[in-house]
Amino acid sequence: MMTSKARVAILTLAFLLLLWCIYTQAHQAAVLVAGAMCYLIWSHYREGTVFIATQAFQKKDYDKARRLLEDIKQPEYLRKGRRNYYEFMCGNIALKAEDYEAAERHFQIASRLPFRRPNDKAIILVNLANINLRKKDFERVRAYIDLARKLEVSSRVTHIINRIENEIPKE
Repeated sequence: MMTSKARVAILTLAFLLLLWCIYTQAHQAAVLVAGAMCYLIWSHYREGTVFIATQAFQKKDYDKARRLLEDIKQPEYLRKGRRNYYEFMCGNIALKAEDYEAAERHFQIASRLPFRRPNDKAIILVNLANINLRKKDFERVRAYIDLARKLEVSSRVTHIINRIENEIPKE
């Protein structure tokens, strides 16, 4: 996992090595170097810097995570296993910056992507419910809560769901 600048530096060195391999007629080495270059380019689009950003996010270094996520110019090219965490982290970072429109957009995209654990999906639905609770769109809050209740969730998430449900005014 590398940033774009590191990939460019390594690709430049690999290109020079490729030229040297071609010049010395080391064709097998040239094929290996070209393959490594192709893998670096492929992984830039399919993996990006999501893994490094996840590590920074878990350490609560949100500024570094934001910078690493901004390094990804075309998130639609990320594979689903990376895109879901990309959208989740972008949503949380936008939520911390109190940009509720961007946060909702990112969480909406993340809610449509697969996650390994149902608890992760439930957290996204809880965030969407919370955002809509602030906007006083109680129908959507109920819909997100109902979806989250259908998933296997931890006791902590269940407690949060109950709290949000208690904040919905009774009609």
